[in-house]
Amino acid sequence: MTRKQKRLAIIGSLSAIVLTAVVFIAIAMRGTASFFVVPSEIKSQSIALNQAVRLGGIVKSESWVKDGTSHNFLVTDCQVDIPVHYSGIVPDLFREGQEVIVEGSLVNNDLFEATNVLAKHDENYVPKDMVDKFEEKGLCPGHTDQASG
Repeated sequence: MTRKQKRLAIIGSLSAIVLTAVVFIAIAMRGTASFFVVPSEIKSQSIALNQAVRLGGIVKSESWVKDGTSHNFLVTDCQVDIPVHYSGIVPDLFREGQEVIVEGSLVNNDLFEATNVLAKHDENYVPKDMVDKFEEKGLCPGHTDQASG
């Protein structure tokens, strides 16, 4: 085998390995493509208890109860409300009536235990994924929390 053939064989082998790795990564990430689910999807889909998930919606007005660093509130999509518990410091922009994404898991059918709370950064910004998902499902026109489920 000449030097050129050896070089081509090495390049071809490395390319095949990289391509195989990319395919395996794409297959592994296929199930995690959704950035978050809304409360209606939590109730309609069979999301396993203690499965890590992001829950997106609106913090329902008059639902936030705080005791030190313990926070209990409802996340709504104007059809279904999901009770959320979070222990820690919430972002400065976290408040009732605003969009929020909480990371965590369902600990039972009636409680979402959050490990992280993400609030939107100002009153003019709504995450595009949240707008798309709410519009697709016909939820919360104008992103208000006037209705409940």
